[in-house]
Formats: sequence, structure tokens, C-alpha cells
Amino acid sequence: MNSLNNKSSVLVTGASRGIGLSIAETFAAAGHPVYMCCRSHQKEIIELSNEISDKYNIPSFAYACDIGNENDVIKLFEAMTQNPCKAPGIVINNAGVAHYGLLTDMTSKEWRDLMSTNLDSVFYVSKYAVPYMLKEGGGKIINISSVWGNVGASCEVAYSASKGGVNAFTKALAKELAPSNIQVNAIACGVIDTTMNSSHLSEDELQALTEEIPADRLGRTDEVAQLALQLANAPSYLTGQIITLDGGWI
Repeated sequence: MNSLNNKSSVLVTGASRGIGLSIAETFAAAGHPVYMCCRSHQKEIIELSNEISDKYNIPSFAYACDIGNENDVIKLFEAMTQNPCKAPGIVINNAGVAHYGLLTDMTSKEWRDLMSTNLDSVFYVSKYAVPYMLKEGGGKIINISSVWGNVGASCEVAYSASKGGVNAFTKALAKELAPSNIQVNAIACGVIDTTMNSSHLSEDELQALTEEIPADRLGRTDEVAQLALQLANAPSYLTGQIITLDGGWI
């Protein structure tokens, strides 16, 4: 299989808002059946899934899933494989949480919870998606990462470590799966205009960041989504790449 057609279903984790929601809508608009999942906001994601299905006349399904819990991920794939749209040929590992503060003030539980959501989830979802992709002769795994995974950030040590892990995971798995026509790439986002960022950063902090960015603005969620769609349709020779989307910032 040299490319995935519009009938390939896509799984988007952390799809109830922000980047994940934009990705789900962008792929639906391009003709892909969409599986959306999130841990919280269960009522909202069902409503959003129904809206996407009605708007684009495409199958869309919502699931409640703690993507950092292996048993939940197993149940998720069992549910998807029983669906007429079958298991996803495209996986977008987007679920993530942030943590701001000194490393010495971070509790062990906060560390573990962040790593579970940001890094363990990428392992579990990829582990259970790959066998179905092998049966279909190929697939795409796209991980949503961060520029802090490339260079690290003060007061975001755990987040930086988790995204650095995602980047290394991406490169290694790409090499492992390249002979099987499964491409693995990541998008290292800069400062994107999301609820997660606005809830942790003040207006002054966001303005200061904007002034550092050569593009003179924050990134938009739809720009991340468009790049993810381009990667899903990219030549199979493009794999193992960490593509930075940050307005020239880092």
C-alpha cells in the first residue's frame, strides 16, 4: 500500500478540544471516518463527534478512554475493530497535559500522571494499532510533540522530558516499522493558541512569548491539523522525522 485513501479511518486521542479537535475535524472534512477519544469531557466529545458527523456526512465515533491506561486502550481497540470502519489506518497521538513549576516542587504522582498521559499513551496506542496496520499493508502514526522535546524548558522539566521521549520513540519506531510500510513522524509544536496554554500562562506571558516569535503570533490549532493531514498523505519515504511548527521561534 503506497498511500492511504480517504476511506482510511483515523484515531485522534485527546480530541475533545484544542489541537485534537481541530485534527478530528480536518480529517473528517477530507473524508476520513474519525474515532475521537478523551479521558474527561465525555458529554462534550459525544456532542462534538455528532456535530462532525452531521457537518461532513462522515462516520464519527466518540469514546471515553484513559489513554495512559493499557486496559482502557485494549478496550478502545476492541470497540473500534467491531465497528464497520475497522481499526484506524492513521493514528494521531495527541493526548497531553502540561506542568509548570520547579522540579523540586513536583510530586511523584504529578510526574507519573504526566508521563502516563504524554508518553505511556503513545506506547500503548502504537502497540495495539500496529498489528492492524500490518494486516492492511501499511499505516501512519503521527505524534504531537513540542519544541521543548527538542531543547527543553526551564520550569517544564517533566513536560520536556515526556516530549523528548516522544521524539526518540518516533525516530526509533519509524526505523522498526519502515520495512512494513508504516510511517512514524512527529510534529514539534511551538506556542499554539490553545486552552491549555491560555489557562497556564497570563496575557502578559503570552504577549512576551509572541514578541519572541519571528512570525509575530501564536500558532493556530488548524495549522497543526493541516500539517498532520499532509503527513498522512505524504510519500512513504518520509518517516522518522520531527517536524517543527513554531513560526521560526526555536
